[in-house]
Amino acid sequence: MIVPMDLFEQPWPEGDFRFFQLGHVVDDVLVAAAGWARTFGVGPFHVLPVVEQQADYGGEIRSVRIQVAVAQAGPVQVELIQQHCDTPSIYSEWSRRGTSSFHQIATMTTDYDAKTAHFTSLGYPPAAQSVGGGFRVAYIDTVADFGFYTEVVEAPPAFLDQLRAISDTCASWDGSDPVRIMTRDGYRLPDSRGHAETLNS
Repeated sequence: MIVPMDLFEQPWPEGDFRFFQLGHVVDDVLVAAAGWARTFGVGPFHVLPVVEQQADYGGEIRSVRIQVAVAQAGPVQVELIQQHCDTPSIYSEWSRRGTSSFHQIATMTTDYDAKTAHFTSLGYPPAAQSVGGGFRVAYIDTVADFGFYTEVVEAPPAFLDQLRAISDTCASWDGSDPVRIMTRDGYRLPDSRGHAETLNS
């Protein structure tokens, strides 16, 4: 018999302060995703192509190549982030080289300017902010007090639709193909070595 865990399904906090994602910096998204699926039963992980992310970091616009794998785990999404270049960033500074490191907790907002201003007024300025990409993302520097960044994500409808589709897939997952490299026509599986590769399609 499944016992309801009402304590963990409360309808609050509402709105912008409801966290939807836990992010980890990893050395290899495919290996890490397989480990999460095997150990915690979380999946399937959707491994997205490598993207070029433009971000204001350290007062300078930098281009960083990253790849993420995401899966829904109950009320939150697990995100695994691998950096594919040596550019200084909030990901490279966090890497523990060989282990997965908890990096950020994320919340969505419909008023990005007000939300980032709220954190800044409390003494938590953005450590990095995305430039371009269709919607804005800020990594708020809450590290000293909380041990992790707080990611503030603008919430356009297309992004919400993507989150919903991933959540629906994970909710009906039967345990097959726990790591899925997403393609234009669906997905493919990792090779026999299970190592990450640079994906451009």
